[in-house]
Amino acid sequence: MFKEFNIENLKQSKTILEEKLQKSRAAIDKLLLIENKSYDNFVKPYQEIAEEVSEYVTPLFHIDSVKNTKLTQKVQEEIIPLLSAYETDIAQNEHIYTSFIDIQSNNKSTLNSIQNKVVKNEIRDFKLGGCGLDEKNKKRLKQISLRLSELSNKFSQNLLDATNSFEMTTENFDDVKEIPASDLELAKGEEEGKTVYKFTLQMPSYIAYMTYGSNRKLRENIYKAYTTRSPENEKIINEILKLKQEKANILGFKNYAQYSLSTKMAKSENEVIEFLYELAKKGKDKAKKEVEELQVLASKDGIKKIESYDVSYYSEKLKKEKYDIDQEYYRPYFEQNSVLDGFFDFLNKTFDIEFKKSSAVTWDEKVQVFDIYEKGKISSRIYIDLESRKDKKGGAWMNNWHTHYIDSHNKEHLATAFIVCNFPPSKGNTPSLLRHDDVVTLFHEMGHALHHLLSKVSEPFISGISGVAWDTVEFPSQFLEYFAYDKEVLKLFAKHYKTKEILSDEAIDKIIKAKNFQSSLAMMRQLEFALFDFKLYQKLYSEDEVQTLLDEIREDISAIIPPKYNKFQNGFSHIFSGGYSAGYYSYKWAEVLSADAFYLFLESNVFNKELALKYKESILQKGGSADMEQLFFEFANRKPTVDSLLKIDDIIS
Repeated sequence: MFKEFNIENLKQSKTILEEKLQKSRAAIDKLLLIENKSYDNFVKPYQEIAEEVSEYVTPLFHIDSVKNTKLTQKVQEEIIPLLSAYETDIAQNEHIYTSFIDIQSNNKSTLNSIQNKVVKNEIRDFKLGGCGLDEKNKKRLKQISLRLSELSNKFSQNLLDATNSFEMTTENFDDVKEIPASDLELAKGEEEGKTVYKFTLQMPSYIAYMTYGSNRKLRENIYKAYTTRSPENEKIINEILKLKQEKANILGFKNYAQYSLSTKMAKSENEVIEFLYELAKKGKDKAKKEVEELQVLASKDGIKKIESYDVSYYSEKLKKEKYDIDQEYYRPYFEQNSVLDGFFDFLNKTFDIEFKKSSAVTWDEKVQVFDIYEKGKISSRIYIDLESRKDKKGGAWMNNWHTHYIDSHNKEHLATAFIVCNFPPSKGNTPSLLRHDDVVTLFHEMGHALHHLLSKVSEPFISGISGVAWDTVEFPSQFLEYFAYDKEVLKLFAKHYKTKEILSDEAIDKIIKAKNFQSSLAMMRQLEFALFDFKLYQKLYSEDEVQTLLDEIREDISAIIPPKYNKFQNGFSHIFSGGYSAGYYSYKWAEVLSADAFYLFLESNVFNKELALKYKESILQKGGSADMEQLFFEFANRKPTVDSLLKIDDIIS
């Protein structure tokens, strides 16, 4: 039913992949010999060939992210050129391309809407891969694709190496006196018989000192280390920008931003820029007032000008002052396993899905696996890896492995996915205690996972998150986040891990009231990233121009300007080693959809089963089988409006 996660032959990955790719090429060549090609005899088996390759390579990339070693790095270096060459060869294969065109023209009246969507998407993607170009340009595109894959991998590895190379140690308890006990226990160590406290750039450790570290010099020290990571990535960025501009030009686009939009919901560069500036205009004044509030608090400590490395520290103090909310108080109520159990209960009540623990093989003893059942029948599997480790890359993400589809022999294939986070690790008798922010992150990644796992689409290329426009793919994840602030939902799992006492109404009300604390400041930060990303790909910037662009955007919209040494771009993995190049705006774009969808629940109630199942049927089960505009209208019976987002975030009334 499910393939087990197995990397026992990791050292032989290159040889195995070579054999699989050779077999795939031969299978495609055989398909091309079919005289009267149809959807059933060509398109369906063609998709299955691609799925087989994807199912093999996904764990190889995944293990490098979650159990990074010299061996996994070596495997990456070996398989990336093979895979890049194979994918480019396929993407530029004129015979496959013309086969799809012929099938579209000869069978248009007999293809259903889902089949038409597959064929339409493939024809578009073959054009974007270089079909129709001369051999010289095809060859150059192939070289560019390979080099971009190598640079992306190198960017990510540099960042992980830099993250792991820094350690800040203090013996002075006054430097750590405000740090919560659970975080302090993780930082505590011993050197030469003395108690010392060590902090790293791993997220739980970094956040702990930035939020509670009493020593301003140490806060700046760790902040500076974080924001100056991987200076060698500057050269990588310059090369990535040149190659992406060249790629876009070869394919007939003015710039890479245009190329990026060719597969997205947004229709033009102007539409994206105007959308981002509309939000900035509505949020900037309130964001500045939020910084002024922090300055008042910092002034009491003799700080004349608040800096970026002060923001988290004084924000936590202000939050406590305003809402009497103490993050440390809540963490015993958000023990990892309790949160998961209650979260699964909520998802069962909402979407009629049941999670059952599986004993499937994993890559780490702390990874948990669950099989998902619908109406008593197994439908998908999810791997959940929540705790931070030194050999795990930072951040949080969902990675799809298998995709739901019905194959040529009418056999149903079930979906699988990985959720990866970097939450505070369990240590000895101390369990993994989450912040409420961590809970929100878990809801977010589960939103992505369910979008993939609950698909009922029969064609793999548009099932789950496959074929979903990139600027709408965050919709289901952000939508689920909102439920992490609902009182009745929180009561399902907010239980003290020792006493089993449920978090009080008063304590939950504080979380809800504090939800929009500094919402304008947070939005302006996202808009800074989004504008930098999108403008960066509208023309070719090089060397110092990249920093100049970022400085100009900060000057224009940012409520607080970071220190000159801040080289944020060298760690901006979303756009330089992820899939968000000229697409980071997608977070805000999709947030408009998610906020508007959630408003329907606010207008009734969050446990509106009928509405939840309609969302499941219209959005989650349909994957990329139709454009999200169409699916959203099918669900909400209206077009989304930006005002829902601004109201939910309390930016406008």
